[in-house]
Amino acid sequence: MTATHDATTVIRELEDARYKAMLEHDLARFTELSHPELVYSHSSGGVDTLESYLDSMRSGIYEYHDVDHPIDFVRIVDDVALVVGEMNADLTISGRPTTLRNKCLAVWKHTESGWRFLAYQPTPVTGA
Repeated sequence: MTATHDATTVIRELEDARYKAMLEHDLARFTELSHPELVYSHSSGGVDTLESYLDSMRSGIYEYHDVDHPIDFVRIVDDVALVVGEMNADLTISGRPTTLRNKCLAVWKHTESGWRFLAYQPTPVTGA
């Protein structure tokens, strides 16, 4: 196997771990996976830092019930991994049941301590 293939496999596993942490409300694991400079955009247009996202999770603003996240492809460029795919979720946002259907881009950066989740950008899928 090539180094790129190995990294692609690792990134896919990390994406699974990230979504599992969100579903299980495992904020310690989510933090461990995340880069301190995380930029987490939402399909509503809002943007969170790592700390503000964690605060929203702690306060119950986001409660994930089910997430499906098929990956179209992973592209590794130097020390950055781009994950293009979907994020389809049933969750409660501020007490309101919500269903999300998004195309998305997740960005991971390789650091001295391994790959860390650096950025997320969803785009709502409409009129499907």
